[in-house]
Amino acid sequence: MNPKITKPGVFAAAVLAAALALVMAMAPRLEAEPQTRVPTDRAEITLSFAPVVRQTAPAVVNIYARRVVEDRRGPFAGDPFFGDLFGGFGPPTPRVQNALGSGVIVAPDGIVVSNYHVVGGASDIRVVLTDRREYAARVILADEDSDLAVLQLDGATDLPALTLQDSDRAEVGELVLAIGNPFGVGQTVSSGIISGLARSGIALGSGRGYFIQTDAAINPGNSGGALVDMQGQLVGVNTAILTRSGGSLGIGFAVPSNLVAQVIAQAQAGNDRFVRPWAGISAQTLDPALADAFGMTIPEGVVITDMHADSPFAAAGLRAGDVLRAVDGAPVNSAPEMMFRLAATGIGGVAGIDVLRADGSEGAVQVNLIPPPEIPARAPRTIRANTALRGLSIVTINPAVIAEWNLPLDARGALVTDLRDMAARTGLRRGDILLAINGQPIADSTDAERAAQDTGRTWHVEALRDGRRVSLRFRL
Repeated sequence: MNPKITKPGVFAAAVLAAALALVMAMAPRLEAEPQTRVPTDRAEITLSFAPVVRQTAPAVVNIYARRVVEDRRGPFAGDPFFGDLFGGFGPPTPRVQNALGSGVIVAPDGIVVSNYHVVGGASDIRVVLTDRREYAARVILADEDSDLAVLQLDGATDLPALTLQDSDRAEVGELVLAIGNPFGVGQTVSSGIISGLARSGIALGSGRGYFIQTDAAINPGNSGGALVDMQGQLVGVNTAILTRSGGSLGIGFAVPSNLVAQVIAQAQAGNDRFVRPWAGISAQTLDPALADAFGMTIPEGVVITDMHADSPFAAAGLRAGDVLRAVDGAPVNSAPEMMFRLAATGIGGVAGIDVLRADGSEGAVQVNLIPPPEIPARAPRTIRANTALRGLSIVTINPAVIAEWNLPLDARGALVTDLRDMAARTGLRRGDILLAINGQPIADSTDAERAAQDTGRTWHVEALRDGRRVSLRFRL
């Protein structure tokens, strides 16, 4: 027998042994790979959001609000043609407007945060808990710009409350739950993820500024409800949706909890309105052209375009033309985002600003966060003399007035705050800046009050309105 005939068998056995050894060596690695399988025990079968919902749902409430609004119904009301032409005429008619929304209990003694557009201006507010307890409530702080309001429940004690998460720790892709009362059907929970952060280029309802975006279903009635993370902490207050149909399309927005915390703190301190730190600057988002001018490869930050002489940024050594790249280490790419960062830090705090100066040098400065100064005093005046301007209310413009009325940083003079009686017929509007009355220049409210005492019948008033000069002539 030819001994070579047996060699292929020996070789095959050797190959088989080597393959077996390789498979055994890889076995632990294969077992470590995730595999699709059916649940094997009760804990896996019941895996759900239920524990988080049980923990958080009792602190989310339903809010029913009523407000009285005035409609003007003319003689052609309801007419398909003349109704549009003459809709603003006729005597004002009171009408009751109902609002439905949600809220979040944030303190056991009955402090509830909700949306301004749910309870702002309401004369009667009822809050219903998940256990059907019902409380009357009153607004103790309202802020239309952030679309937030804080309520106090009358006689409430020892209520379930949510703790607030640091919203700066939130990440895109993180699981969240939206809890509220959509369409008035009762408390409802929807799940999703955080879809985006730093949504600051949009205005939503009353709110303007900075939002967390989520695809958790949010519908009318969810406003003011809770956006919570998997630890059962409040990440944001649901505020608005983008929709064409009126229902959720998976694009919802929430006010971040860091700003909510500052609003709550000021309400608990006794403020009836939210006071933001005053920057005293105008800023522009850095686009690619501006970034190239600064020698930057990536456009990031905002460039200071104007600055008030009393700005805390000026006191910190910053100047127009400097680029603000980050606040307390968090990048800022729009003016609303920067203002959110300052507001979330709060008045009395110190913000660390990373800056690229106009000369190309880089550095960091510390900015003290202050309220807008009331210097000079606003000195409110109301004209009571029997003249054509009787019923005109004005104040001297200062940084606080500039911030409240969103005026240009260089605004000076006297601001019209109200118009009643004779003054309501002159053509002046709230927010006008008075420049001169019958040829007399106006530098403050005292000048305006003095000029308004004129006993003549012919009047000439010059004012600034939305940046444009207007000239009004009328007779008594």
